[in-house]
Amino acid sequence: MRATVLTDKSLARHAGRFVWLSIDAEHEKNAEFLSAYPWEAVPTFEVIDPASGKVAYRWLGAVSTKQLVQRFDEAERAIAQSSGTGADGIYDRAGKLDAEGKPAEAAVAYDEALKAAPKDWAARGRASEAMVYALAQSDQNEACAKRAMDLAPTLPEGGSRANVAATGLDCALSADEKAEWRKPAIAKLEPEVKKSLDFDGLLSDDRAALRVVLIDAREKQGDEAGAKAGAIDLLTFLEADAKKATPEARAALDGFRVSAAIAAGDPARAIPPLMLSEKQIPDDYNPPARLATLYRELGRYDEALAASSRALEQVYGPRKLTVLDGRATIYEKQGDTDQAKATIEQALAFAATLPEAQRSKRTVARLEKRLAEMKQTP
Repeated sequence: MRATVLTDKSLARHAGRFVWLSIDAEHEKNAEFLSAYPWEAVPTFEVIDPASGKVAYRWLGAVSTKQLVQRFDEAERAIAQSSGTGADGIYDRAGKLDAEGKPAEAAVAYDEALKAAPKDWAARGRASEAMVYALAQSDQNEACAKRAMDLAPTLPEGGSRANVAATGLDCALSADEKAEWRKPAIAKLEPEVKKSLDFDGLLSDDRAALRVVLIDAREKQGDEAGAKAGAIDLLTFLEADAKKATPEARAALDGFRVSAAIAAGDPARAIPPLMLSEKQIPDDYNPPARLATLYRELGRYDEALAASSRALEQVYGPRKLTVLDGRATIYEKQGDTDQAKATIEQALAFAATLPEAQRSKRTVARLEKRLAEMKQTP
């Protein structure tokens, strides 16, 4: 979004509506802010009520320019603390519950808003998206998938319909394989997600993310050939998209590029564009870190370690743990167990220096478990 949506000149007329603040969640100087205003994913947008200092409105994930402007209006209403009994009032209260980190309660309120709204309600798509996502966030996979099946076909073609279908499919794929409702839900939602690839107005990262869900659907149904074909399709899409993208916009999709190349069984295919990203954005640790992964997959361990070293020169904050974790894997693949252990120990020592708001307990626990397993292996 930073490279595409937020550069749209049409947004200039909205500049005075909010005081804008961009937070680097990796930098230590922002730890105090992150303690007060936690984030869950990138991108996370939060609108803070200046009177209370609390988050009045929040959304996760990329949006188009049109959707962003719509969210400006909703955020202003949230700050005004709408108390109406109609669909808009209920929707605003649902957004407040969402911002307070109460997804289960928010899902109920979003559903109430949808039921109270007329068929031509302007916020129907956004409310549908928010509801199925809140159900997913509160681990209600069955409700998430079933509501997505009900809602997606009723929405106009576009981002909201695509996101509802993709979230629902992800919920179905995440459910217990023995659940009777799972297979029929996948059978209905997977074609809906495929159809959404052709919708107008979707961002490139949306189209890439939809393809990732479809690859996951093939993998989790045991269709290795289908998953590989999906990965090749994703690579082809990314290569075509790169021809018209700015360096920053193209590099923003490099993560998709790496995972797709590996899933397609052709890691080398992603090396040239990653080398270009490193050249064009030399201060970003991501391109060399991703190159290290590709070289590792190809068994080119010296090149992998060299790329990892370049990434370590640039990375800071919690992301350094990811780079060190990846470096340890390279050493393991190379057969150097001692260096692998030392690298995990280095990562844990660094984690201990991070502010609490930037120290993921899950990441630390995973690294500790990995180190313990290494020490048990002769």
